[in-house]
Amino acid sequence: MQLDPNAIADFNQRQEENHQRKLSYWTQEVATAEPIIQKLIDFQIAIPSWALGTGGTRFGRFAGGGEPRSLEEKIADVGLLHALNRASGAISLHIPWDIPTDAEAIKQLAASYGLAFDAVNSNTFQDQPDQALTYKFGSLQHVDAAVRQQAIDHNIEVIRHGEALGSKALTVWLSDGSCFPGQLNFRKAFGRTLDSLGEIYSALPSDWKMFVEYKAFEPNFYSMTVGDWGSSFLYATKLGPKAYTLVDLGHHLPNANIEQIVAILLNEGKLGGFHFNDSKYGDDDLTAGSIKPYQLFLIFNELVDGMDARGMNHATSLGWMIDASHNVKDPLEDLLQSVEAIQLAYAQALLVDRQALEEAREANDVAQAQEILQDAFRTDVRPLVAEARRRAGGAVQPLALYRHLNVRQQLIGERGAKTIATGL
Repeated sequence: MQLDPNAIADFNQRQEENHQRKLSYWTQEVATAEPIIQKLIDFQIAIPSWALGTGGTRFGRFAGGGEPRSLEEKIADVGLLHALNRASGAISLHIPWDIPTDAEAIKQLAASYGLAFDAVNSNTFQDQPDQALTYKFGSLQHVDAAVRQQAIDHNIEVIRHGEALGSKALTVWLSDGSCFPGQLNFRKAFGRTLDSLGEIYSALPSDWKMFVEYKAFEPNFYSMTVGDWGSSFLYATKLGPKAYTLVDLGHHLPNANIEQIVAILLNEGKLGGFHFNDSKYGDDDLTAGSIKPYQLFLIFNELVDGMDARGMNHATSLGWMIDASHNVKDPLEDLLQSVEAIQLAYAQALLVDRQALEEAREANDVAQAQEILQDAFRTDVRPLVAEARRRAGGAVQPLALYRHLNVRQQLIGERGAKTIATGL
């Protein structure tokens, strides 16, 4: 379904007085308000095609109604999100879950919603029905060269699909690893994976990037061949200048200092982008900012500082994408919440007084440095984010309008109550 622009305008008009009252402090008292609003307008967060349906657990899946049944309906759902918040202007596809039958028609459909195609994602962590060889014991690391070649060929096929759609990056996440001690020769597995990635890297178009994603555990619980940021960094460094590390916030052991990891990767020119989510215990794939909002802010604090130091464009130099699983929520509501949480953390990081922070650091004034960061984090920047949405043509309160329009019931009416989206 497509939103009537008049519905957004009418909704915003009813919110106007309350919104302007909250915004007035910023526009009248804060000199940096206008630059921050513009940066928020420019900042886009890609939506993954696999997050538009209900997720599942190891023990079951409880499908929601009105889930997208095809790639076309997934694009329509992302277009709906983008119409509401004007900050979700790209979709990231997972192949083979979302292979377009007519790439040009799919490009035109996406463009009609104002969408571009972000990184394409390969899948060698599942066996497909028509697959000749199994990935049970790995893909790019596998001891059998034929299995490795099958996985290499799949990744190259994904690149070709991405080229047809106008994508500029390939994300490689591997479930490769081992479940028990002695099962795997770590050194040989690393070498085989590097060689396999090298063949994929050589197939990249000249203006593409490769994102090497890492994960500490799952589905293998003894070792993962790309198990941490260090191994990903090694692969990216050895592969060449088009290869980068991708940071998924859930892919760390508990209490890992993700903001420090981000700062180091950014300093070394090897940070490629993000999969945003949140976690309480492990790779929980929860709504971004729902558990650790201060950590999300601290990550953006390092991003703003490091990107400015390197002269990078906040909106385009890195890949920004959500990667979450919605087991009990309406997926579209969850994605609206995640996008807003990311925008809030970004806006708060833009408020940090960099000069004062550096002065406190140089003076070893630990308490003052903490105060500067927490003052920015505790600032309510929701009026700025709402104003950025309004100026871009979105809803001041996207989730409230989504519910006011009863969008989910409309989708159920169009698609049915028992539909299941492709993917996880």
